[in-house]
Amino acid sequence: MTEISSHPYDNLKPDKILDAMEDAGLIVNGRLFALNSYENRVYQIGIEDKPPVITKFYRPGRWSEAQIREEHEFTAQLLAADIPVVAPMVMPSGDTLGRCDDFLFAVFPQRGGQAPDTSVTDTLYRLGQWLGQLHNIGDTASFTHRPVMSVLTGIEKNNRFLTDNRWVPDDLRPAWDSLIPDLVDHCARRIDDAGEVHSLRLHGDCHGGNILCREEQMLFVDLDDCRTGPAIQDLWLLLNGDDIERGQQFGELLEGYEMFRDFNRRERHLIEPLRCYRQISHCTWLAKRWDDPAFPRFFPWFAQPRFWSDQILSLREQLAALQAPSINVPGQY
Repeated sequence: MTEISSHPYDNLKPDKILDAMEDAGLIVNGRLFALNSYENRVYQIGIEDKPPVITKFYRPGRWSEAQIREEHEFTAQLLAADIPVVAPMVMPSGDTLGRCDDFLFAVFPQRGGQAPDTSVTDTLYRLGQWLGQLHNIGDTASFTHRPVMSVLTGIEKNNRFLTDNRWVPDDLRPAWDSLIPDLVDHCARRIDDAGEVHSLRLHGDCHGGNILCREEQMLFVDLDDCRTGPAIQDLWLLLNGDDIERGQQFGELLEGYEMFRDFNRRERHLIEPLRCYRQISHCTWLAKRWDDPAFPRFFPWFAQPRFWSDQILSLREQLAALQAPSINVPGQY
């Protein structure tokens, strides 16, 4: 009797991975090393007489082929404009996208580096410069298949998934259910404060872990979450600390950014709604991936009541932040 796999990734064995590389025209030397990745599966693959490459097998069913190809096309446009980004390679097969059974995969050049030290003002200034240029390219065309950011709809949809599937413990539901409408209401007010906001193609997940720094060079990596949205989405994740510190960091980012592109400072009102959306989305992401054996193994605390009580406390702090004045940045209006 054939054993039923508990998850599609269980079938992604080393021999299958290496065979897929060879089918794409790469001459592998048999070396394979799994890298840390939860959403997709990522490997370092040894290539005969050449540096190793990084291969990403996309999670089946998350993105359509058309959506992944838009990611590749956008990254190629950025690279062609001399934006420092790690783009998928054109394989000997002549394509940037390969197929192995139910998996789509891409191959990337291996690049090293460390996350940027955003406590250094010059680093923030340079990041701002590159993001301004990245957004200039992002604004030259539109995505057809990639998603559009929608904070309020996203919070409500994710909340329904969590509650309908009973992820929030029953004894915490009254606190959770009373909190979410208040969060949505105050997010809506902040969005109204921002007014009409221009949307463009974004990196989408531009935090320090997706930027590599080495010998004064910066590289943007992993555009897996690229989408359409406001420019602030690619800036706010680089801010940390208290309100004063974040305001100063934001000022440095904008000084570099506006060397290449104007920034609508009213978008600062979107930071806290985006933070709220990201927190609830993270919970939903873990819940939706729980059938992947890697997730209970690496995130065992997610299924514990303590996690959800901590989330409620954190979201209450988020509600307070939504009710406080928006971040103060130079030249605000």
